[in-house]
Amino acid sequence: MAKRLAEAADARTRDRLPERESLVRMIKDWEAGRHQPKDPYRVLYSRVFTVDEAELFADRQAAPGRAPADVLKDLLSQTQPLVPPINHRGRRLGVNTVDDLSARVHGLRLADDVIAGKDLIRPAFRELDAAVRVYRCNTYTEDVGRSLLAAIGEFAQISGWVASDAGEHQQAADTYRLGISAAHEAADNTLESNLIGSLAYQVTNIGAPYEGVELARAAVERAGPHAPARARALSWDRLAWAHARAGQAQEAMRALGEAASALNAHGVEEEPGYLYWVDANELQIMEARVYTELRRPLRAVPLLTEVLARYDATHTRELALYLSWLAVALADANEPEEAARATERVLDLSAEVASDRTAQRACVVLARLEAYRDVPQVRDLLVDHPSSAPVSSHEKVQGAD
Repeated sequence: MAKRLAEAADARTRDRLPERESLVRMIKDWEAGRHQPKDPYRVLYSRVFTVDEAELFADRQAAPGRAPADVLKDLLSQTQPLVPPINHRGRRLGVNTVDDLSARVHGLRLADDVIAGKDLIRPAFRELDAAVRVYRCNTYTEDVGRSLLAAIGEFAQISGWVASDAGEHQQAADTYRLGISAAHEAADNTLESNLIGSLAYQVTNIGAPYEGVELARAAVERAGPHAPARARALSWDRLAWAHARAGQAQEAMRALGEAASALNAHGVEEEPGYLYWVDANELQIMEARVYTELRRPLRAVPLLTEVLARYDATHTRELALYLSWLAVALADANEPEEAARATERVLDLSAEVASDRTAQRACVVLARLEAYRDVPQVRDLLVDHPSSAPVSSHEKVQGAD
């Protein structure tokens, strides 16, 4: 540890450090809890372990971590955020570090299954920031460097998704772009496709469906014919949604067909862990959402009803979102009583979920039910939820996903 602390110091600080034996004695005292390190040792420790000083020393008097927007601002303000500094004297990293980062990013993805964006956004961006610092502040082989860049890309993808769920749409888009750069530098076409597709989904849902179509097409092209089956299915699925939001029905139907064909080819091929959630249920839900967007409720309602009957209730946010699509489809099918029942469940599920997505979807569904205010079940629901006044076009766009 004394050697690593010395290596982490700049030339001027290194000249001021005590002899090795004295430093070892100090380290023993620190590790035994007899004393706390002071400057410059706290800084050196934080460099060695690539962890924020306040977090490493559990300094509860310090600020409780930077806001996610500040983390991203710092990353993007650097001229080349993904280029390691020249002649850096950090640790020599190996595949164990890559494995640790892969486990942490997958843990973050699993957390997103059950924790909404407003609760998860700070941990997500703290992890992204830490991954970038690991890459920038250490040395490694070329292969390990590419793997670290891929890890940054994966952290950026899930962090962007979390930011979007928290309602931070520009922050989400900027984070996806950072991830796209990392995946491109890593020469990981499948990951780059996933990030471009995530950005396509983001811009589609905030009111730029034609730009979303262009990006989603780029994601399909980047994936190419040799990407894992579920990666190709996901890219086509996002293209289908962008076409639907742009009102391009035939193109949306074709893309759905391509997604299904790609998923049918899924077997035992090696694939990235971030594709774990792409399955027949998810494609069926997207198909139903496309039909709902295109005002074809007779196709949408049976699909959504079938999937929701077996959907994992622990995924509260997704369950509420998919029920909201069912409610809209039922309203379009002139079934206001059933739509009201589905909406009531959406509101119950989303009441304690810190998600901008569910909040905006609730507004969209309640606004859609306004046309049936004379139906007793709908009237009672709208009276209990006065926010049912028609939402603005901006709010409708925000709630589109």
